[in-house]
Amino acid sequence: MKLLDRVRGIIRCRHFSLQTERTYIYWIKRYIYFHKIRHPKEMGSKEINAFLSHLALKQKVSPSTQNIALNALVFLYKNVLNIPLDDKINAVRAKSREKMPVVLSTNEIGLLLNNLTGLPKVMASLCYGAGLRKMECHRLRVKDVDFDRKEITVRQGKGNKDRIVPLPVTTINALKCQLDFLKELHKKDELENIAGVELPYAIERKYPNAGKSLGWQWFFPSLQISKDPRSDIHRRHHVHPSVLAKHIRKAVRNSGIYKHITIHVLRHSFATHLLESGADIRTVQELLGHNDVKTTQIYTHVVNHSSKISLSPLDKLAS
Repeated sequence: MKLLDRVRGIIRCRHFSLQTERTYIYWIKRYIYFHKIRHPKEMGSKEINAFLSHLALKQKVSPSTQNIALNALVFLYKNVLNIPLDDKINAVRAKSREKMPVVLSTNEIGLLLNNLTGLPKVMASLCYGAGLRKMECHRLRVKDVDFDRKEITVRQGKGNKDRIVPLPVTTINALKCQLDFLKELHKKDELENIAGVELPYAIERKYPNAGKSLGWQWFFPSLQISKDPRSDIHRRHHVHPSVLAKHIRKAVRNSGIYKHITIHVLRHSFATHLLESGADIRTVQELLGHNDVKTTQIYTHVVNHSSKISLSPLDKLAS
């Protein structure tokens, strides 16, 4: 079996996401080509250090990008080749800097959402109103939205963790309309005998018909049937991640906001606005699904920073 096929097989056995699979394959290929297509089993820590140092010094990648490349190579040697990396990885590290997250004001959030319509507006509203990551929103299933309890259960979030977040009341009517549309689409798929949606872990093997049940359907499905890149089965997937990103970019242009805004900025704004309204940092940590409260503390810096810059001496002079 070819090396990259072995990597894919082991990644899938460990239930890593398709995005992680593609990212690891990409960096392993970069590593191999950097060393003139030598087989990784003929190389080790020395070659890894050279490659990572090249990324930092020549390519000038960010620390997070360099860490992803390192994770891919450690996975390759430890889990695929079973070769221990005895020597310490001491490559030149990409220079890190403390970066403040981009946060929108409540007025800017309103302006942005007002320039969205239809499904993109509902999805963006959930990313802001519930603090969802982009793929958490895309992978939302019918059974995970509880209208009575006004809760959303996020399944297999970052770190493969589940968590419960609030369902914004203002999105309920739109989500119920989307659910009505889903029911009709689901009936159509059943009549056309379309394969059920993708299911996590071994659920599809244990319950062969679960993928065809309404509860497991994607809340935001694609309108097209496409081939599953792993199983080659033709089925309905969730809407492509590029769709929401494209609508966000258009809304930003139309709203006249000049900040660099991605979908993740809505999550940053969710956390910051909660802290500004007096929410406890531990509560915000739990809602965001952070392992460590230190990750959440970056938003306290944004809040504190905002209060400091409001004390401009020029404004005092003018008054």
